[in-house]
Amino acid sequence: MAVSAFDLFSIGIGPSSSHTVGPMRAALMFTSRLRDTGLLKETVRVRAELFGSLGATGHGHGSDKAVLLGLEGERPEDVDTDLVPSRVAAIRAAGRLKLLGEHEITFAEDGDLVMHRRKALPLHPNGMTFAAWDAAGQELARRTYYSVGGGFVLDENSADGPVISADTTPVPFPFRTAAELLRHCETGGLSVAQVMLANELVWRSEDEVRSGLLHIWQVMQDCVARGCEQDGVLPGGLKVPRRARALHAKLQAEDGSDDPLYVMDWVTLFALAVNEENASGGRVVTAPTNGAAGIIPAVLHYYTRFLSVADDDGVVDFLLTAAAIGVVLKETGSISGAEVGCQGEVGSACAMAAAGLTAVLGGSVAQVENAAEIGLEHHLGLTCDPVGGLVQIPCIERNAVGSTKAINASRMALRGDGTHVVHLDKVIKTMRETGADMHTKYKETARGGLALNVIEC
Repeated sequence: MAVSAFDLFSIGIGPSSSHTVGPMRAALMFTSRLRDTGLLKETVRVRAELFGSLGATGHGHGSDKAVLLGLEGERPEDVDTDLVPSRVAAIRAAGRLKLLGEHEITFAEDGDLVMHRRKALPLHPNGMTFAAWDAAGQELARRTYYSVGGGFVLDENSADGPVISADTTPVPFPFRTAAELLRHCETGGLSVAQVMLANELVWRSEDEVRSGLLHIWQVMQDCVARGCEQDGVLPGGLKVPRRARALHAKLQAEDGSDDPLYVMDWVTLFALAVNEENASGGRVVTAPTNGAAGIIPAVLHYYTRFLSVADDDGVVDFLLTAAAIGVVLKETGSISGAEVGCQGEVGSACAMAAAGLTAVLGGSVAQVENAAEIGLEHHLGLTCDPVGGLVQIPCIERNAVGSTKAINASRMALRGDGTHVVHLDKVIKTMRETGADMHTKYKETARGGLALNVIEC
């Protein structure tokens, strides 16, 4: 499967890439298919069923709202996040929605949107089935989709067997593993960013890649800025207070502090701001997931605000390098909390950020790989146990900690010469095996860990 940097860094909506962005895209894919096959106007009823982790924590992650908006034709990258609450409220009050914004049908949410808390589909914990019927009760279409993390949605054609669609575009430097990526670098005398850029050019011109990545960076900056301006409590029953605004004011007041870790407090702030925006359903960049969306922006802010070598070329190289590591993680490991726990989300984001920072600070290809390996290795076994099924506790603080770990991993790698005993591919293999052994209750179901014990307290 060919994976672009713009697949890993996609503009979307909080609070979850797999539980919000994915279901919205799947619902849109289904209704678009109805229109493309000439069945939209015949449709009088649509039913969505969410399984596994989607069914278990879908309400807390906004999956129900995402499905409604997707059926109406909204896309995660351009839906007006400020209007989402009123849009959803109007659909629920009327008991009607407009498929693709053009064909109105009755939609009774208690019967047409089903969350299966204990049932799962075979190929992935985040499975969804959509079906449509005509006025005579004849089933017109049925499709199954899997939200496999990071907003990626795979389509299983259940009528023709398990055929999963994927981008098979040939690229000049195909790689699935870190070893293959490094081999391309060594053979061609290329950096990781140059290998990734060469592959990106099969989809876009170099100017489009550069401007697209800088736009992604601008959205990340906007997200941090907005997060630093907002106050109050986050939505949901936990009533978690926002902290970014108050911390921002304190750090500004302490400008010029001689505290040697003052800069790291800013890194914490950047991550908190992003993840508070994500938890409130705001506009974020999936990097590589929403649950881990604060780490790469926080480390990029560290680079651009506190390091004199920073420039736009560095930002582009940072994101290309991070994306290349993300490709390896997605292809041979997992970026899905529902599949392998939070090691696949925060661990992956930490590895990507550490690699990106190492590259723009002049690290060799071996040091870049070493930084990614350190970042991931020290997240192995990390569970996904969101309290109340909300992306708030422990997710927000976990991003702040993951950001500082990414910087530390980069510094460790840069202080070495790139030689190390444990290589990235081995750590990714370990992460996937650990995830397979991990009990389901620790994989984004909110049935174990903190999700259970905090409520009991």
